[in-house]
Amino acid sequence: MPVLRPDLEIIAQWIEPRSRVLDLGCGDGTLLRHLRETRQIESYGLEIDGENVTRCIQARVNVLQMNIDSGLSDFDANSFDYVVMSQTLQAMQHPERILDEMLRVGREGIVTFPNFGHWLNRLQIAFKGHMPVSRVLPDKWYDTPNIHLCTLSDFEQLCREKEIRILQRTVVNSAHRTSPLIHLLPNLFAEIALYRFRRQ
Repeated sequence: MPVLRPDLEIIAQWIEPRSRVLDLGCGDGTLLRHLRETRQIESYGLEIDGENVTRCIQARVNVLQMNIDSGLSDFDANSFDYVVMSQTLQAMQHPERILDEMLRVGREGIVTFPNFGHWLNRLQIAFKGHMPVSRVLPDKWYDTPNIHLCTLSDFEQLCREKEIRILQRTVVNSAHRTSPLIHLLPNLFAEIALYRFRRQ
């Protein structure tokens, strides 16, 4: 069985057995393979990278090579129970549109993203005057795939504007551990956010 990243382990716990799951930016298919073997799900993954698509096929994961930014028009409304997008939202051209698409084709959405509001990011901007580089955001400003970084507050505001109801939120540090301080002031101390949501 494939070893899961800690954030994918949290996502896997949110998925009900025998569900239909669409994974946007599924990488090598590790999450979908794990869910197939442990929760008997039906699934599809969307991935743009050719090498990852090959790895998915080798792992017998149903995969389509697609650019998620072009939308999910290949899928009918309510085709899935869950639509997952892990560490990809911030790389989307139009993250607000992809949330709409996720909840068009799926009953629930699950996203994870780095929290740009973390205190170390704020300090780097305030005192060093440059875009942050950290364990969670390791790329320089000029070669990062992240084009729409946000904070927890930004994401939750967007959900309110779109009348999206947040069902669960988990906030962790870069080691995917939590602490009382993270729970007390998540927008300041969480490095990674995980959300499960649906339409109101």
